[in-house]
Amino acid sequence: MNSSENFCYLVLVRHGQSEWNAKNLFTGWKDPSLTNKGKEEAKKAGEAIKEENINFDIHFTSELKRAQFTGKIILSEIGQESTETIKNIALNERDYGDLSGLNKDESREKWGEEQIHIWRRSFDQPPPGGESLKDTADRVIPYFEQVIEPKIDQNKNVLICAHGNSLRALLMHIENISPEEIVKIEIATGEPIFYKVKNKEFNRV
Repeated sequence: MNSSENFCYLVLVRHGQSEWNAKNLFTGWKDPSLTNKGKEEAKKAGEAIKEENINFDIHFTSELKRAQFTGKIILSEIGQESTETIKNIALNERDYGDLSGLNKDESREKWGEEQIHIWRRSFDQPPPGGESLKDTADRVIPYFEQVIEPKIDQNKNVLICAHGNSLRALLMHIENISPEEIVKIEIATGEPIFYKVKNKEFNRV
C-alpha cells in the first residue's frame, strides 16, 4: 500500500498490554510501561502493518510511554525507525482521576458495580477528579482536525499509537459513530485499524 494513487493511509493502534492492565488497575494518565505480552502485541502489530507495505510519513503518539514504546516497536519491526514522531498530551488516555491506580474489582466494592459501570461506560459522566469520554473527545478531536488531518490532506501516510479511549474518540469522529454506540465499542490492544483516505473520506480496509 502506498499513496501514489492519490490516496493515503491512516493506521490506528492501541498500545500493547501495560503493567497496570495486567494488574487490573485503572491507569489513565499514570505511566506504567509495557509487559512482555504488551511488547509482543506491539511486535505483532508491526508484522501486520508490514504485510500491507505502508511507508509512513509521520507517527503521532501520546505523552505516555506505553503508547510511545508501542509505536517504537512497530516502526522498528517495519524498518521505519527514522519516521518523524510527534508526541502530544491531546492523545493521552482518558484521565481516570481518583480511580487511577485502584484495582477495578476493589473499586466496584467501594463504589458499587452500577456506579463504576456509569463512570466507565457512559459518554459524559466522569469519575471524581477525572474525565468522561466526552472530555477526552473534546481534546482529541480538535487536535486531530488541526494537526493530524492536514497531514492526511497532504496525502501523508499517518500512524497513530494511542489508547483505548483516545482512539474511541477518533473512531467516533472518523466513522460518525453516536455517543450511545461508541461506549459499546472495544478496541483491542495491539490490533491495527486501517483506513484508506481519499477526498476526506475514511474507509476501513
